[in-house]
Amino acid sequence: MIAWRANLIDDDAGLAAILREAKTVAVLGAKASPAEPAYFVPAYLRARGYRIRPVNPKLVGRSVHDATAVARLADLGEPADVIEIFRRPAYLPDHAREILVLPWRPTAVWFQLGIRHDGAAAMLARAGIRVVQDRCMMPEHRRLLGVQ
Repeated sequence: MIAWRANLIDDDAGLAAILREAKTVAVLGAKASPAEPAYFVPAYLRARGYRIRPVNPKLVGRSVHDATAVARLADLGEPADVIEIFRRPAYLPDHAREILVLPWRPTAVWFQLGIRHDGAAAMLARAGIRVVQDRCMMPEHRRLLGVQ
């Protein structure tokens, strides 16, 4: 097995480690409508103690989850432990390249439920970043950390 493939996380121990270690989650594709998963999933995480940093050019300057939204990951004023992505798979290669040129590296990038791009995942994993594909952080957090 090629070593970088170990960064493709699909097991309970790996998922739980990411969820336990993370403190700050940048939400790429954050939404301001409570009916949208890109709003209520980060709201759930915030209620469990994570610091949420919304990223969406359509929300710049607005307060979402008690944080000011920025246009791009490069505009965040601090590093994030996890970048949670709510974007269509077609955008993921560009987002992977955007992540790889940041002056900091997240420990993990999490593609939300229904979002998968093996090429983008490999790009990030080869750079030493753990990648989760096609899973929702909210039910995984509930299931693995026993929080309702």
